[in-house]
Amino acid sequence: MSVGEWIVTMLQSGADSLASYLAAHVLLCLVPAFFIAGAMTALIPKEAITRYLGREASKWVSYPMAALGGFVLAVCSCTILPLFAGIYRQGAGLGPAITFLFVGPAINILAVSYTGVAIGLDIAVARIILSAVFGIGIGLIMAFIYRRDDSAHNQATGGAFSRDAGIGRGPLVFLLLLLAGLIVGTLAIGLLTDTYAHFTLPLGDTVQWQATLDRLVPYDASQGQEGVSVQGVLLIGLLALIGAAAWKGLNTIDEGFNSWSWVALGLIALTLLVAALRFTPAPDGLMVGITGRFVGEVLVLGAVGLVAWKWLDAYDVQEWLWETWRFVKQIFPLLIVGVFIAGMVRVLIPRSLIEAIAGKNTLLGNLVGVIFGVFMYFPTLVEVPIANMFLGLGMHRGPLLAYLMADPELSVQSILITAKVIGNKKTWVYVGLVTVFSTLAGLIYGAWVDGANLWHILGYLAAIVAVLAGGLWLVGRLDRRAETAAVKVD
Repeated sequence: MSVGEWIVTMLQSGADSLASYLAAHVLLCLVPAFFIAGAMTALIPKEAITRYLGREASKWVSYPMAALGGFVLAVCSCTILPLFAGIYRQGAGLGPAITFLFVGPAINILAVSYTGVAIGLDIAVARIILSAVFGIGIGLIMAFIYRRDDSAHNQATGGAFSRDAGIGRGPLVFLLLLLAGLIVGTLAIGLLTDTYAHFTLPLGDTVQWQATLDRLVPYDASQGQEGVSVQGVLLIGLLALIGAAAWKGLNTIDEGFNSWSWVALGLIALTLLVAALRFTPAPDGLMVGITGRFVGEVLVLGAVGLVAWKWLDAYDVQEWLWETWRFVKQIFPLLIVGVFIAGMVRVLIPRSLIEAIAGKNTLLGNLVGVIFGVFMYFPTLVEVPIANMFLGLGMHRGPLLAYLMADPELSVQSILITAKVIGNKKTWVYVGLVTVFSTLAGLIYGAWVDGANLWHILGYLAAIVAVLAGGLWLVGRLDRRAETAAVKVD
């Protein structure tokens, strides 16, 4: 194959991947997730979470809250570092701060929901549980190793965390409804996926339309190719209209609503409803099925609108929409580029190579997954289509999880910025611990995928949790001793 043919093939593969991505994964997964992330940022005061990370907080509270903070604050790999620097310099202990740094990008709502839909709910759940457990473990080890430095740091910083911040009833109910929308849109149960009624749109022979799409965008699950359906083309068109309307209606939404704002919101609701329907090409038209998911989306969207109108201030709604649009502008272009690149790279990487080095759940395979995370860094969410590409090329799901856990943490820029906050020595110890625990996470999850006894794996995790509980007690006792010694010196 000539160089020109290679280039054409790569570009075709990238375009195919992008079309499949926009048609299959953006709507019922990412659109609600963006709205949830925006609501968390706009409606939940950061102090409501970070106040539990101060030196006066119990270790039994600070470490779990540090692990939960990434989810609640909707942080990604590009925003976790300044937040980490801020809470550490304001007086958070090294251990909770490190836990927050490790866990945050892995379990934010965008990453979790997209991972579950694109790769599988099992790997999303494993990512949440193992990231939280091992993130606390890394924080405890760092706190134990550098307990003297941490004590000095605690003495040098003041209690800058608010004790009064909280979340009101209206924002809480609103967040729960948005989360319900995400669940309704992605949960694969019969109640939601079954079709309860249908009608046919007289659009001619749509079977031929689908055949044309199959030629233009091939479908091959073994190569990670998903193809594009007639419904997918309609949804891509609606997404383009949303982008145009949102640019005029949401770009300055913090200053107030305009007519384009309502157009954008109406198009978003319409697109979610269209995505929840079931379209089936037929010789005499396009059959449209009314699914349980469609009914659920209608109910959730109605409830969201009602609560926003009755229980939220206009300013809060504007801030929610502005933060959502900010997330979209920040992340969505990177997703487009990342998916396109992943599609092109798929052509260049031989399947046999991935299968040879990471096709089995071995120590070497999981280490390779971690190394991929260092040298093939992509922003949060972009690593998901890259991981999906690796999966299509034959990577075992164990090393795949190791890659997903290491990718947001061990990029060169993350290492350099972390070193400026806590110093070079601590940073390299942290890098080593992330490497070890990410590899261990991949091995544990990979063993379950390969059919290891679930109770044995749960037993190992219970033992790890017990060790962490002992670590919490030990670190807390050492901190109290250090504080007592400091008081005696004064």
